[in-house]
Amino acid sequence: MVRKKGSLILCGGFLFVAWNALLLLYLWGRPPSGRLGEGGGAEPGGKEEWGVGRGGQVNLAGEVIRLAEEVEVQLETQKKLLKQIEGHRAVWARQRDVGKRESKVKKEGKEEVVKQERKPPPPPPPSPVKEDTEVKDQTDVKQTQKPAATEALNSKSEQQQQQAAAIKQEIKTDTFYTSGPEVVIPILVIACDRVTVKRSLDKLIQYRPSPQLFPIIVSQDCGHAETARVIGSYGEQVTHIRQPDLSDIRVRPEHRKFQGYYKIARHYRWALNQIFNMLSHSSVVIVEDDLEVAPDFFEYFQALYPILRSDPSLWCVSAWNDNGRDALVDPSKAELLHRTDFFPGLGWMLLKDMWDELEPKWPSAFWDDWMRQPEQRRDRSCIRPEISRTITFGRKGVSLGQFFDQYLRYIKLNTEFVPFTKLDLSYLLKDKYEVKFILEVYSALLVKIEDLQQGGSLKGPGPFRVQYSTRDTFKVFSRNLGVMDDLKSGVPRTGYRGVVSFLHRGRRVFLAPPEGWTHYDVSWS
Repeated sequence: MVRKKGSLILCGGFLFVAWNALLLLYLWGRPPSGRLGEGGGAEPGGKEEWGVGRGGQVNLAGEVIRLAEEVEVQLETQKKLLKQIEGHRAVWARQRDVGKRESKVKKEGKEEVVKQERKPPPPPPPSPVKEDTEVKDQTDVKQTQKPAATEALNSKSEQQQQQAAAIKQEIKTDTFYTSGPEVVIPILVIACDRVTVKRSLDKLIQYRPSPQLFPIIVSQDCGHAETARVIGSYGEQVTHIRQPDLSDIRVRPEHRKFQGYYKIARHYRWALNQIFNMLSHSSVVIVEDDLEVAPDFFEYFQALYPILRSDPSLWCVSAWNDNGRDALVDPSKAELLHRTDFFPGLGWMLLKDMWDELEPKWPSAFWDDWMRQPEQRRDRSCIRPEISRTITFGRKGVSLGQFFDQYLRYIKLNTEFVPFTKLDLSYLLKDKYEVKFILEVYSALLVKIEDLQQGGSLKGPGPFRVQYSTRDTFKVFSRNLGVMDDLKSGVPRTGYRGVVSFLHRGRRVFLAPPEGWTHYDVSWS
């Protein structure tokens, strides 16, 4: 394959030279464009025939200039073609080197196998010995040398296998990067009238590994001039789009105070349609203008993109942990990720296929709670981190600071960079995750909530399980243990199969329904 590609390059070079030679001959002999005749060709019947000036002499200087200009245009075209050939040549050369290395390893491996299969040559005739002790010593030496040689042979074989595996991995990596462009994941920043969007944009740009793979698109509603100036100050580092419809939305009289929620839902719909339908992206990560991101924010979503793509039981990836307060998370497990049936939002990834499903029935207001309804969730889950990759600093907003002072301001933001793209995240796939999760939860020691309180007699590192069976007991236990007690469509925040997992006084605790749980009860909301 590599030789064929090399031959193609040589043929391409030869054709390039031949083409330019023929082109020069053609351009030299071609008449200038003149008045069109009835036949559609240049008509030489005018006052100045081809190559003849007004005095009947050949206008050689003008003809040379014309010829040079046309040659320059053609050469510019050929220059572009050469650049494309040169680009492909570098890729082919790299693949050729990798192929040579792999062939070399395979050849060495085959030779080694042949050596092992050959019978050893007959031993030389024994030399005369004088004493039995000398014979015994030689026998001992032979017995010790044979296993040593076998061990060296096996060790060499293992090294060759490792080398071959490394080359295969390199070939696989090269194929990934050269077979097509990497996945582009745009970051959509939903903005309105907060000039503090600067804090959010500064962190996004600081931690962004590639502007090409993670373009930042700021969609602004409200028409706030000062916020627009802040966004515009970033120049080409971000793309600034503006929601064109700033009009009030006609709502029922009792919903006039919720006008902001209606405008937010309208803005989301418009902005997501721009991302997926106008800009033709296949995925997006949505953040709002009051979120600050962690150093591994981009790494997190890049690693989880293929998981979201491959598992139909997932419908989003979120950077947020609703129960992510410092005392409730394990600081030693920054790499730990969970599945959750609760839609977290606050920095989340959505695929175009999912948007195509949601957009036709998108609500006029309260879009996040609408997302949590069974009709939209359809028993699908999201991925969430143990330690949040976003925090919110926006106390001011349409929710008037709801939950902010009590919960949100205490959320812990991850500061340790985790190389998620180098980790095996297949444990998050439903078939693997669910078996291990159920076993871990229901094999944990069942305890009373009093045992976990300060002064309790409970010993050991855990994990422990506290069981609830009604909506009221869930709320009471949640408040006593410090986790959020509200439910949306019957689903507790961070819950998976009804289980809320968190740390309490440094020990893992599962607030769980009885074993054999089957579904959520929407009447608990």
